[in-house]
Amino acid sequence: KRDLKQHTLQKGYIFYGEEAYLRDTYLTQLKKAVLEGPAADLNYHRFNRETFSWQAIADAVEAIPMMAERTLVQVDDVSLYKAAESDQEILKAILSDLPEHCCLVFVYGDGGFDRDKRKKSLDQLIEQKLCLVEFTKQSPRDLCAWIARHVKAGGKEISGECCQLLCFRTGGVMATLASEIPKLVSYASGPEITRADIEATVEPVLDAVVYDITNAIADKNFELAMEKLHEVLRMQEEPIAILAAIGSNLRRTYCARVLIDQGKGVSELMQLTGLRSEYAARKSLEAARGVSVRFCEAALVGCMQTDLGLKNSVDDSQRLLELLIMSLAQEARRD
Repeated sequence: KRDLKQHTLQKGYIFYGEEAYLRDTYLTQLKKAVLEGPAADLNYHRFNRETFSWQAIADAVEAIPMMAERTLVQVDDVSLYKAAESDQEILKAILSDLPEHCCLVFVYGDGGFDRDKRKKSLDQLIEQKLCLVEFTKQSPRDLCAWIARHVKAGGKEISGECCQLLCFRTGGVMATLASEIPKLVSYASGPEITRADIEATVEPVLDAVVYDITNAIADKNFELAMEKLHEVLRMQEEPIAILAAIGSNLRRTYCARVLIDQGKGVSELMQLTGLRSEYAARKSLEAARGVSVRFCEAALVGCMQTDLGLKNSVDDSQRLLELLIMSLAQEARRD
């Protein structure tokens, strides 16, 4: 952000990290800053794992810009550390003498940037010559501020509580939020986006629906719990992934129950479980208040037994998940 704002772009960057929306946003801004004038297309060189060779990248880096000050060389998902020995010499030569007229950016998607510090000479050169920019998943606070700005730009308002709900239902993925916010702004009939608007328009991620399943069980609403399970199954998620999410949420509920008995709350639960969302932590605590430690222990045993069944049984996977919900309902009734 500083380099773009101050017009002091460096010769080389590595863009990586789990927040693809931010990565793509800043890559677009980098292109706009570098590629100017009528010959922009001629000054843009792009390579990927299928189309690259280190010599071709070296040639592109050395190419003189046409009717512009700089060229941009973009290399997608190509490992710097897995180059053959002969290619490593070309790579080191590229990095050692990046020309002033070129901006070289290595971009890494879902596979990530596979840094290997064991290759000391290459790693040190990368550290010296390229600016490593990691686009991390944003904190709930930053996401809520970002949501509020985009909602306001659409002519609506949104409360902090509804921002947290929206983050929770989308998993806090900015690309998903960017597509959901315009729909919400169009759908909301009043000046402010409400909880009902979010629940009506935003498709929840797996973890959000699983929270509803375990909370419904804690509230003794077993019909709703089964309904939510069938909702997850309609999402065509793998049964083992559904069970993993249920088990993970029940472990958080167990932690919450123990913390409640010790007079502790949201911050302690977030620290213990690694939860980033205060909203999710509050939901876990709400669910935990309706169950006992005995229920939590029995529920986790039930998850382990279901896991064994899914991996070793010829029984229908949907039936095994339904049996788990029924057994959790029976345990909850004993509380």
